[in-house]
Amino acid sequence: MAYILNTDDDTREMLRAIGLDSLDQLFDMVPADFRLDRPLDVPPALTEIELTRHVGALAARNASVEDRPCFLGGGAYDHFIPAAVDQLAARGEFYTAYTPYQAEASQGTLQAIFEYQTLIAQLTGMDVSNASLYDGGSAVAEGILMALASGSRHGRVVASGAVHPEYRQVAETFLTNLEPELVTVPCRNGRTSVDDLTAALTDDTAAVVLQQPNVFGQLEDIEPLVAAAQDRGATVIVSVDPIGLGLLKRPGDFGADIVTAEGQALGNHLCFGGPYLGILCCRESYLRKIPGRLVGQTTDREGRRCFVLTLQTREQHIRREKATSNICTNQGLMALRASIYLALMGPLGLRDVAEQSARKAHYAADRLAEVPGLSLAFDGPFFKEFVVRVAGGKDPARVLAEVGRLGFHGGIAIGRWYPELADCILIAVTEKRTRAEIDALADAYRAALSSS
Repeated sequence: MAYILNTDDDTREMLRAIGLDSLDQLFDMVPADFRLDRPLDVPPALTEIELTRHVGALAARNASVEDRPCFLGGGAYDHFIPAAVDQLAARGEFYTAYTPYQAEASQGTLQAIFEYQTLIAQLTGMDVSNASLYDGGSAVAEGILMALASGSRHGRVVASGAVHPEYRQVAETFLTNLEPELVTVPCRNGRTSVDDLTAALTDDTAAVVLQQPNVFGQLEDIEPLVAAAQDRGATVIVSVDPIGLGLLKRPGDFGADIVTAEGQALGNHLCFGGPYLGILCCRESYLRKIPGRLVGQTTDREGRRCFVLTLQTREQHIRREKATSNICTNQGLMALRASIYLALMGPLGLRDVAEQSARKAHYAADRLAEVPGLSLAFDGPFFKEFVVRVAGGKDPARVLAEVGRLGFHGGIAIGRWYPELADCILIAVTEKRTRAEIDALADAYRAALSSS
């Protein structure tokens, strides 16, 4: 968008129109204690040529996943994206009308959202999917709010310690000024114990949050956990990896009430952190409390198939006290990309992606376990991520820096999330990684550990 600054004459004319003499008067209502009374340390203005060159130099400092093999995970993954996803999602018909404020006039966009809802419901085995949220963390928080709004319990929300820590942080922020207490169940050996979960449940527990696979990539023994929570009358929210559902049991088939996910892996680029795609679906009994929007199918007065916004529960659409969310976009373009990706891959393609990711992750785990100074932190089954422990008191961050210097995005030091795992690194492997890249990663870790 072009930017044209105001001239001094423009400023004087606008001030005259509102009856002021200076720009400073605009801020008279701000207490003096809160005003900045020192000059801003801003460098001199640049010309357009200079600014373009400067920004280009800054951008060149970014280390892209295209520059080197990527073994980063923890909620965002370097999966293959077919070229058709970019081409179709960039069509002007979608790109300029992705958020249907004048809904029924945007039939193509509504149909795309309807297809997204259908695909996600089929993928998860749930009855209803909404039109998407911001990201995996906000989806967990919105799922908790759904559970609270759907019942009479408001005492506590119980979350497994193996749920992504950032998801739990978002949930804690949402609950800050609400009645329920967020209680975290410790995870032992990388997984959630049924006994620990059961001990944390009370008669006023509104919801239980689980993750499958969990943040460590470990596969939880999920069905006993779900049963234990539901036996105490709690709503069960399960955060999943949508790629994993090409191979693993669907949450709708093991009894989850609400399902959330980060949908970035479904055809969306890593994009240095966003925008991403929050997936949320539920059983039909929770339908009236679902946040955001829900697109439905009907027929027009001439009997033709058409699409409408069946539910609009945002506070922008209805009275605030009756709104279930203030979500201000349905992340329509990200949901569209997920729809295209799922339609292109189909059930067999998605299963192949999941199988390749799992097989290559296990091969990588075996190769890295052979490196002196590395060992697998947990012995349970895992999907496409695993945790390695660095021996000898060596700093994982320094090891990763050396692995990076040798040409790899080698993993994530998870001590910032789990102080008790300060000697551990989380590594993710997708279908894009080759045997040669995995072997070279093991060699890079061997060199990094010997040099540090």
